[in-house]
Amino acid sequence: MAESEEESSCLQQVYVEKQELDDSEDVLDLDSIDVRYEIDDREFDLPEVSVPQSLESILNEPDDLPEIEEDPLFLEQAETASVTSDAVSFANNGATSGRSTPSRQVRKDSIQYPLHGSVLRHVVLRGISSQIVSAAERVNAGLPSAMAVSAVVAIGSTHGVVLIFDPKQTLKLCLSNGQTREQYGAVSALALNNDCTRLLVGHARGQITMWDLTTGKLLRTITDAHQPGSAILHIQFTDDPTLAIFSDSGGSVFELNFRRLMGVRGSDSTCIFSGSRGEVCSILVLHAGPLQDHPLDDLSIMALATMSKVIVITIRPKLRVLFHHPLRGNSNTLPLLAWHYVFVQQQTGRTLEPVLAFARSSTIYFCQLVCKSPDNVQFVLLQKLTVPYVLIHMMWINAKTLITVDSLERMHLVDVRHDEELQVLDVGDVKLVYGSSHFKSLATGGNVSPAMALAGENACYQSVALFRGQVLLLGTKSLHVFTIRTWFERINYLARQEHYVEALALALSFYEGSARAVIGLDSNVEKRKGLIASKLLRVLYEFVEASATKNVPTRGAIHLLVEHYESVMPVCIESCISIDRTDVLFGDVYDRFSQDFVAKALFLESLEPYILDDKLRHIAPAVMQELVENYEERKEIDDLERLIVHLDIMSMNIDHIVKLCWKHSLYDGIIYIFNQSMNDYISPLEELLNILMDSILNKKDLTDKVVKLANKVLVYVSCCLAGRAYPVGDISESIMLQVKTSVLKALTVLHTKQPAEEEPVYPYLRTLLHYSTREFLNALALAFEEPEFESEVGRQQKQRIVDILLQIMVDNMEFSPTQVGALFTFLARQMAKAANTIYVSRMLFEQVLEYLSNPNDSSRHEEREQALIELLHAAGLQQFDEERLLALAERAEFYRVCELLYDKQHQYDKVLSCYLRDTSRQVQAFRFIEIVMSNPARKAAEKKAFRRKVLESIELLVAIDQQQTAELLACVFPDSMHEVTTRLAHEPRLLYAFLTGLIDYKESQAIGIKKKEGIVIGSDVYEQYIDLMCEFDPANVCTYVKSTDAYRLENTLEICKKHQVMDAMAHLLEKSGQVHDAFVILLQNLQDKVGDLCSVLLAGHESHTVDVSASWSALQVALCVVVQFCQRGLWFPILETMMHPQRKLDHKVAPQHLDSFKELTRHVLNSMMGYISVAAILKCIMEDPAYSTGKLSDIKELVLGMLEMYNYESTLLHSMKNLLNQDLHAQLARLQQTANRGYAAKSDACDLCHKPLAHIVDADNIVLFRSALPACLAFLTLGN
Repeated sequence: MAESEEESSCLQQVYVEKQELDDSEDVLDLDSIDVRYEIDDREFDLPEVSVPQSLESILNEPDDLPEIEEDPLFLEQAETASVTSDAVSFANNGATSGRSTPSRQVRKDSIQYPLHGSVLRHVVLRGISSQIVSAAERVNAGLPSAMAVSAVVAIGSTHGVVLIFDPKQTLKLCLSNGQTREQYGAVSALALNNDCTRLLVGHARGQITMWDLTTGKLLRTITDAHQPGSAILHIQFTDDPTLAIFSDSGGSVFELNFRRLMGVRGSDSTCIFSGSRGEVCSILVLHAGPLQDHPLDDLSIMALATMSKVIVITIRPKLRVLFHHPLRGNSNTLPLLAWHYVFVQQQTGRTLEPVLAFARSSTIYFCQLVCKSPDNVQFVLLQKLTVPYVLIHMMWINAKTLITVDSLERMHLVDVRHDEELQVLDVGDVKLVYGSSHFKSLATGGNVSPAMALAGENACYQSVALFRGQVLLLGTKSLHVFTIRTWFERINYLARQEHYVEALALALSFYEGSARAVIGLDSNVEKRKGLIASKLLRVLYEFVEASATKNVPTRGAIHLLVEHYESVMPVCIESCISIDRTDVLFGDVYDRFSQDFVAKALFLESLEPYILDDKLRHIAPAVMQELVENYEERKEIDDLERLIVHLDIMSMNIDHIVKLCWKHSLYDGIIYIFNQSMNDYISPLEELLNILMDSILNKKDLTDKVVKLANKVLVYVSCCLAGRAYPVGDISESIMLQVKTSVLKALTVLHTKQPAEEEPVYPYLRTLLHYSTREFLNALALAFEEPEFESEVGRQQKQRIVDILLQIMVDNMEFSPTQVGALFTFLARQMAKAANTIYVSRMLFEQVLEYLSNPNDSSRHEEREQALIELLHAAGLQQFDEERLLALAERAEFYRVCELLYDKQHQYDKVLSCYLRDTSRQVQAFRFIEIVMSNPARKAAEKKAFRRKVLESIELLVAIDQQQTAELLACVFPDSMHEVTTRLAHEPRLLYAFLTGLIDYKESQAIGIKKKEGIVIGSDVYEQYIDLMCEFDPANVCTYVKSTDAYRLENTLEICKKHQVMDAMAHLLEKSGQVHDAFVILLQNLQDKVGDLCSVLLAGHESHTVDVSASWSALQVALCVVVQFCQRGLWFPILETMMHPQRKLDHKVAPQHLDSFKELTRHVLNSMMGYISVAAILKCIMEDPAYSTGKLSDIKELVLGMLEMYNYESTLLHSMKNLLNQDLHAQLARLQQTANRGYAAKSDACDLCHKPLAHIVDADNIVLFRSALPACLAFLTLGN
């Protein structure tokens, strides 16, 4: 896949011993471990466990444990984005001899995300690969079966041979004792010690051999370390060279101790974990970290994973369980383990702590080991990832990045910290070696559990290895290396393929610090950005040159050339702006594109969005000149103005730009240039106001151009008076006060600098007031809020401006009443302020009030009323006669003003009138009534007058809200109920609405919604309510009389008879015991509906679909009512009522109408089945002339329907009986099983609280009560 030079370079990077690691190495190298991946230990600190669990107790736990409670932060992690691509066919040929080849799904293509580029580099080690093939063909060494990597590469084969290669791919040793193939079988596991002087080889038939790699001699052959007949699945050295760990296909784990006494080498093994408790599928020893004097140095820790749980234990100094966690997944998946050291920020500084990643199926967990001392080791669950594929292998490649392999043989590069997939590589061509045959133990007869055999279908533990940040994959005929490219290589990779846009985007992500899996950059920010910027510019130059030469479309329409440059220019501009190199943008880049007139124009146009977003504030003067000319040529002057106000003044030829702005009336540009270049805020204002004066004061028609200018001037004045720059930004603090003062002074000048003879006084103020009085006064009001107007000088200035306004607008007739009114409103608001210092004459003040309360002016009613209210609150009307003010407010319908004045006079009845007359506040009247009547400070006379007003207004209150009116009467005026109903008697509909609200309120009290004291409603009120309901809502009468018993039965029955409400009459008759009379009424109603329908059908109105449908609906409703009412003995009259029309209409109406009658008859028959015997029903049917004279087909459907209903009810009864019996017997069986179960106490203390049991002397005196309580509460002695 790679050239020989790249391959040799990669090999040197992988295998160089005892030298500094390059930028891609990170596993145990201090310089390459990412210190930014920091975890807060204190947040996840776990409590101490008083009684630690033993390994035996964990093994005794059932595998189907419920999900444990996890840390909230641990559960909040988002899922990895799903990956999809086009599927391709897949065939895994060349399966390893002597092993089962897993069945594979259809594999998907590799995926390279544009944001990250090509992160992984793939190199085939051709020297080793060719020698693997040669050994298999020439010396019958077999195909590869296992691999171990350190300073050397050890590859085991299916014939028991181990090949040892050095970093230069030279075959150094071929380890075989001649008996390996026949007696030992394939190599199933390999392990190298820390200094690569010893090699442990596990075989498919269970033997273990140790080799000296310095001499190639066989040192030990171990055949009795575990149960015979089980393949060695894993074998690993610990940091102690005399201790190794291995596991076999029986699921057991053993520690292997090596010794040498008197020159004789020996070993002994100890079982740590028995496979009978649950097969261990994976083990992983935690090796010492790169830091010295770490608390973990005194511990030997190992993680092991079964099908259902992960367990972490210490082997030395003693066997102890540190952590366990359940694992769930598909039965055909294996658990995966991976350790890695990361720096963790703590109060005392950074410490290096190991993190364990464990996974199964599609879920990966991350757990931090916190070691405060050898006796205080805790685990904290950090994160959980769910990936959209099935995992078969997993390993850390650096502190933030994980490599996973899925069941489709795709390698995924995952950024753990951001839960983001960076790249997907299809490694199907590797033809990965699988250890399925070893997990099935085929070499020894397949004596493994079915679960182990099924899960081992995808086992590749021994064919994927990690060494110094590089992943090695063992194929059936080759060895492959995958490494993370450095940042430089990732950019070069894209640039060589001429993917310049992606290369520049990737370089910018490096520069901004948003890239993932970054390797090879300096930790110093400045140096890092300098390196990246330099590389980015080199790629940019290549991109510009290619875009201007070979990538330019040479044929086709001009729009193709335009589209090409439109895609190129933003990339160049964005790249230069991001690294703050506009000198390059307006230097080399612009010079290259300016050689083509199309490219030059598009370059200038592409600057616009960056200028408007304030990303580009300075442009080279020469380019600025070209930009202005370009917009002038295209006549896009308005767009040019928007650019000018966002650019630095130093970029412009001010003289040229000012002339251009005056020529094309670019007023924003004029203001911006004067303000920014000379801090001159007055000259543009005077010039623009002079232009306005000519049109506004001379009463010319206002063109769109003049209106646009006037609006800009108003906004500009408002911004200046508020201390804001125009059109965006803020005025400098050093000149803000000067700007405000000078603008006000300019506006209030008596005459212009060159006044005409007929020019009026204060021409600028007059101009703005004539154009928009309200807007200008609003701007002035905002200016008066500024702190400088609170000083003595500021108050004098404010009074002067007010005097000028009054002089201009009040003392002459050139302003309309509306404009003068706006001034009066402005004055009223200013005078209503708490710190008001404005003085106006009494005559003028009365003129203001007259205007505010003018009844003939319907405009801005709310605003004028609010101004008057503010004057009242500010005590600005103390010198004004209240009676006259009240008369003015009444005349102007200022109800809130009237309310304030009446409340001041304690005339609460008139306040209520104000509420009721104000349509926007009528609902607030109820709350006001309650407040007044509940206030003990109110006098009796005031309350009496107020009560009288409330009762006089009862009709209006009911119309506003019947529910609140009823609640008000019930809570505040409970003794006035009769008076209210009398007042409403002449308005029956209002009375009905009031009673509805009253009774609804009573019912809400009954169910606890309302918490106030209850009210008593007499039966006469309920009967009156029912009488009105019969008149206005007869359809709901029956429902209501069924829901309450508060009425008198006889009176209510008479009311229903008077209004002929049949369903309510029937219910009341039934309630009084007159069941037959009630049935007769309902039956008569049913007969009437049948008669009406028959009349419609016989009258030939079948074409009137609405009449027929309505008659059928009425009949169905009436029939359902009668069926629900019926009891035993009353069914046959209903049946006769439904069968009689069929005799009458036979051969006279359409068949579908007879079928409808038969459908209703079937409904009656099905309802009768529960009360009348089947024989009696059939006899009635057979004797009826409508059916007895016909054919069997006429009654077939009726009979079949009856039989179906009978079978259904019979089956339902039988099923219910069986369910009850089963439930009863199952419960009894469980109780009996529980009663017969023995209890075995594990200790003399409770398992939950660890308290000792009661004083136990004689076992015969102990009684165990079965309870949900802890054991210490369930044990009692007979003596106690």
